[in-house]
Amino acid sequence: MKPPTRAELAFYAGCRAVVVGFCRVFWRLRVGGREHVPAGPFVLAPVHRSNIDTPLVGAVTRRRLRYMGKDTMWKYRPAGWLFSALGAFGVNRAAADRDALRRCEEVLAEGEPLVLFPEGARQSGPIVQPLKDGPAWLAIRAGVPIVPVGIGGSERAMPKGARWLRPVRVHIVIGPPLRAAPGGGRLSARRQLSEDLRAELQRLFDEAQRRAGA
Repeated sequence: MKPPTRAELAFYAGCRAVVVGFCRVFWRLRVGGREHVPAGPFVLAPVHRSNIDTPLVGAVTRRRLRYMGKDTMWKYRPAGWLFSALGAFGVNRAAADRDALRRCEEVLAEGEPLVLFPEGARQSGPIVQPLKDGPAWLAIRAGVPIVPVGIGGSERAMPKGARWLRPVRVHIVIGPPLRAAPGGGRLSARRQLSEDLRAELQRLFDEAQRRAGA
């Protein structure tokens, strides 16, 4: 992957300012726990209840966040530049998950934060669903922490199937970074990290929901 150009970084900063500004006004967005965001590379792991979760997590840090996207989005040069500037990178969905994880490793090796929703697809309700192994596996392999994030109110703001945004309160709570415990096998470490992540996500989700009045 090529490092971001100054133009891409400036474009991302401008878009982020607009999006976060809108979220603060329309959803009265508040973010707690920013002191937990590491300076180096990390995996940002939010709960996932709405399509607006992706732009919402842009409020977590001013740094450019990276996201996976279908490689066909880069078919045309202008669109490809736009997606890259906004932090997305292409992954061949038809290929094995190993290729996607390799691209994620490259992002982290470049020192950038990577967003992965550990529940996978959007979920519904107050209970954090069983997590995918990918975030824990990747964090252990890359030697980076996982930063859990609870997002309260986003499902009310735009639930599945909704066409319009609702002006409800949204609150984000960022938890302390999680790392795999030293010692033991890689498989057991991955499982334990996923369990720790799920428990922390539930705690943060409950707190974010409470603060959002959801």
